[in-house]
Amino acid sequence: MLSQFMVLFGFFALVLVAIFWINKAVRMFDRLIGDGQPAWVFLEFTALTLPGVIGVVLPIAAFAGTVYVTNRLSTESELTVMQATGYSPWRLARPVLIFGIIIALMMSILTHLLIPMSLSQLSNRQSEISENITAKLLTEGEFLHPAPGITFYIREITPEGQLRNVFLSDRRSRENAVTYSSNRAYLLQDSNGGTRMVMVDGLAQNIQTDGNRLFNTHFNDFSYDISNLVSRNPAGAESVSYARTTDLLRDPAGVAERTGATLSMALYELNGRLSNALLCIFAATVGFATLLLGNYSRFGVWWQIMLAFGLLVVLKLIESAVSGVVLLNPTAWPLMYLPALAGAAMTIMLLLTASYPGLWTRFRRRRASIAEKPA
Repeated sequence: MLSQFMVLFGFFALVLVAIFWINKAVRMFDRLIGDGQPAWVFLEFTALTLPGVIGVVLPIAAFAGTVYVTNRLSTESELTVMQATGYSPWRLARPVLIFGIIIALMMSILTHLLIPMSLSQLSNRQSEISENITAKLLTEGEFLHPAPGITFYIREITPEGQLRNVFLSDRRSRENAVTYSSNRAYLLQDSNGGTRMVMVDGLAQNIQTDGNRLFNTHFNDFSYDISNLVSRNPAGAESVSYARTTDLLRDPAGVAERTGATLSMALYELNGRLSNALLCIFAATVGFATLLLGNYSRFGVWWQIMLAFGLLVVLKLIESAVSGVVLLNPTAWPLMYLPALAGAAMTIMLLLTASYPGLWTRFRRRRASIAEKPA
């Protein structure tokens, strides 16, 4: 059974990752290619988002693989044969528990190592790209808008790096709109690490709204700071999601202070990494235990499948509900483990029901008989 669970888990994980990943990649493609980035930057960015996508789909893939395999075993009467030979539901659930633990280990590697590392690297690369003026501005024959109110155009870029026939319109101030044009221009780094464009043999046109007057100024050379034309993320800026789990365990308050987050966010991140692994275990066991309910039917176990799906939705709703509470109140962090506890309780109740099919019937009859007795 365990090998079947792993094979189907791999299939569903591959399908779900492809769907989520392509959705992210399409949006990233529009943004990066629209900014003039090469294709290899797009491939690098999409690869860095992959660990996060896998972390999202692992519990769902574990649930789907478990339900699919169990449904096939039930349809082919293999479960019935195993139960007839003396295997109890608790014994049958043992491979599922091992399968869930394997998926939980995968999730732990993702949440504690790969996802924080990929997010940190992605943030650093975004900072580098945002500071790369040439990627933003050096595009021939195209009107670019690197910032609101700014229009930039270059007719030609020579192999030596000379910009020819440059046009720059700065309308960020409505009262003082300026248009620059020059035959040649060069990009230079200043002593402060900024980037300046030196325009040679050009014209500056300044429109004064007061009096509606136009001033033309011819210049031999003029320096314009273009560093502020490109929006930047602060290089090396940290986020609580980039922090190592050991740091969060040792000093969550210090991590929150260093990253500019609240203590609630740090505790939510820490306990979310731990509880996500537990949820993978019980997503699998709940799906399996639900399909053990009821007797064999030629029509399959469709109502059990729908019930299992409904229970998974309940677990995700609980997860969403407690997330908001923990983010508002740092002392409520134990609630992060409520979805896992609910999944464990569901599994135990479902396995008890499968082990003693007449338990609830006898319980209802007993209650009915007590209610019918005269006072």
